[in-house]
Amino acid sequence: MSYQDYNQPGYGQQSSSMAVISLIAGIASFFIIPLLGAIAAIITGGMAKKEIRQSGGRISGLGMANWGVALGWINIGFSLIGLCIGALALTGMIGIPVCLMPFANSFN
Repeated sequence: MSYQDYNQPGYGQQSSSMAVISLIAGIASFFIIPLLGAIAAIITGGMAKKEIRQSGGRISGLGMANWGVALGWINIGFSLIGLCIGALALTGMIGIPVCLMPFANSFN
């Protein structure tokens, strides 16, 4: 049996587990856990980028980390827009469309 060097760049290259977690949290932030998933995606994405830079080419997954961070920031942006619209609707600054309030006429 021959000896194989597993520390060579390019051989046995594996994806960063933090990058995978970042991407999954970024996707989940749109469907399951909106704000918490976005924050987790941004934090783990940053950790994954640092891990990938320090690995010297042994660890891949920079694209997954970048997408996880981007999805996290997009979700935070959507959450802030939703909170502003909700606050404006609660204070009466804007009207909510009738299609969102099925029984709106019963309160008049």
